[in-house]
Amino acid sequence: MVELPDHYCSEHYEHEAEYLASREKWARGNQRDKHKTHIYNTVTRNRSEAKQEQYNFYRTRQWAYLRQQVLDRDHYLCRYCQVIGKLTPNSKTVDHIVPVEAQPSSKADIDNLAVICRKCHHKKTEWERQYYGTGDGNVRTNAKPVNDITQISMLMNSQCRES
Repeated sequence: MVELPDHYCSEHYEHEAEYLASREKWARGNQRDKHKTHIYNTVTRNRSEAKQEQYNFYRTRQWAYLRQQVLDRDHYLCRYCQVIGKLTPNSKTVDHIVPVEAQPSSKADIDNLAVICRKCHHKKTEWERQYYGTGDGNVRTNAKPVNDITQISMLMNSQCRES
């Protein structure tokens, strides 16, 4: 038995200091993460009026409602993984098939939204940066919008193999 406030019994008490040090290190790291997130949300996301408007959309009831509809429709499964025959459950990110920067008029169009896992979201973002020229510091390419998930999945996965 352990007597509070200790975390180890008398037989294993030598591990107490190591445990407390690891908790302290984790707490300090967590504070840094919160600071980075705050800077990202207040500076990077709001770098221009257009980006600020885009970010504010994600904080509306309309977005929350659309997002939930898409999650329910897609059963929390990544649609990009499904193209390659893989099921990735518990995907909770809803992404614009054609990015808002490339096609602002379809930001609230449910047919332009799909569930995506973290790994595919990263690959798709990289593909969008090259194809559409989206993202901070990039120059827009005026490329024709691609709204077919199968085609996007193939393009973004072939790009990853080339890199």
